[in-house]
Amino acid sequence: MQEVVEGAKVQEAEVKEEYVYRISTVEEWEALQRDGSAYGGHLDRSTGCFHLSTLSQVQSTLLNFFQNVKADLYLLQVDAKKLGEGLVYEEVDGGARFPHFYGPSRTFSPLPLEAVVKAEKLLLSDGKFSCSLFG
Repeated sequence: MQEVVEGAKVQEAEVKEEYVYRISTVEEWEALQRDGSAYGGHLDRSTGCFHLSTLSQVQSTLLNFFQNVKADLYLLQVDAKKLGEGLVYEEVDGGARFPHFYGPSRTFSPLPLEAVVKAEKLLLSDGKFSCSLFG
């Protein structure tokens, strides 16, 4: 079943990956650990969903949106099944399909810590990010 949400094509309840990935600032990661859940950053709150990536999309997302971020960044490996029907894949800008987490019944819900399988600090060297999750 397809529907259009704010100009993006959406596939309902389509889990393509075992894991999806969240690029988090150190502040977001610390809040998630402290509170057991987090509502993300300004973009997430303003769009009503968490912006996630597949592993193959993480590097380009980092380079396009996080290259000049001065704060420490963490890559969170998230169990896609634990996000349930709140995880949808949407076509962005007429091209790639990115995972977004809306929460149950499309009500913006916090990302639960229990869905995070692993978190690693991202290192930036010579304009490229690295961590062991990139294998």
